[in-house]
Amino acid sequence: MSAQTISIQDLPHENKLAVSFRLLLGLYAIIPACLLLQLIDVGFLQGYLKQYLPSSPHHFILFQIVFGTPHIVASAIVMASNTEYLKFYKKKIILMTAALAAFFGIGSLFIPYLVFYVLVACWTVYHVLKQQHGVARSICHLPAWAFYLLLWLSVAAGIVVYIGIFLKNTLDAQQTEWVKHAAAGLCIGLALSTVLCQRYVTTSFGKLFLWANTLLVLSSFYLYSQQYYFLAILVPRLVHDATAYVFYVTHDYNKHYPHPQNFIYRCAARCNLHVFVVLPALSFMLAFALQNYGDAAVNLMTNYIFGIEFRKVITVGLLGYLALMHYYTEAFTWKQGSPYRRFIAFTK
Repeated sequence: MSAQTISIQDLPHENKLAVSFRLLLGLYAIIPACLLLQLIDVGFLQGYLKQYLPSSPHHFILFQIVFGTPHIVASAIVMASNTEYLKFYKKKIILMTAALAAFFGIGSLFIPYLVFYVLVACWTVYHVLKQQHGVARSICHLPAWAFYLLLWLSVAAGIVVYIGIFLKNTLDAQQTEWVKHAAAGLCIGLALSTVLCQRYVTTSFGKLFLWANTLLVLSSFYLYSQQYYFLAILVPRLVHDATAYVFYVTHDYNKHYPHPQNFIYRCAARCNLHVFVVLPALSFMLAFALQNYGDAAVNLMTNYIFGIEFRKVITVGLLGYLALMHYYTEAFTWKQGSPYRRFIAFTK
């Protein structure tokens, strides 16, 4: 989502469904839920969850199917299934596709894999946290300097925590301590900056949103420092993905109910499927199929036709491309004046 301030008054009155800021704030309840779960595990379960929850990047495949990939697929469906959006953004999509192909195609010849990984990690964290700060900006009404101070401290701390989790097997003991100390310092700076900036927020609801975004990062760091890696990733991931689906479903409801305007919703109407369930169900099914069977299906076809197997064409190639395009397009598709925003209204 864009970090641009959201205005409630300038949107079409005919929209039947509005995005509730209270609902979006309610999604942050995952923070105390995960912290409580961690405390219960320490106090009563003797670390059972810590032992058996996924702890290695190789263990996060199921996590990615459930939380990461579906909302990226959903974003692509919203864009691709509405031809007017494709036409409107065609030039940007073509240019970005060419840029990604050139960067990763040519860059792979001399740029180490680890550098690619860190760059993508940085873009991922920036995308996740910019969305949440962008939503909160319209409620908090912070000065520009305060907004960007909190955003960049959050992103910096989030990147360090992300690297600490996903590259932990490649870091030695001293590097791991450096990462933890860097993340701790950034989190302290973020907390102190939030205390400083909250004086600009005039409503209690706005202060709750302000601190919710700060606690999103602080709780993730705390869970990471306690080696609850799964929960540390779950907190920001669930809030981000659920927020995205709230926007997608609201958009599709206002655009396609009661008069479906693309083939997906015309088929859904014939099958008596409610608009609310169409995009989430379709994106989850596609994400599951692509993640689990996509590579095997491509290998089967290429081996049969050309006698050659291509590794991870879908899970790395297609889904990686969709993820990077998602990070790129979400920066402008929800901005004021975009075609998407015609079908989004807001309520407190």
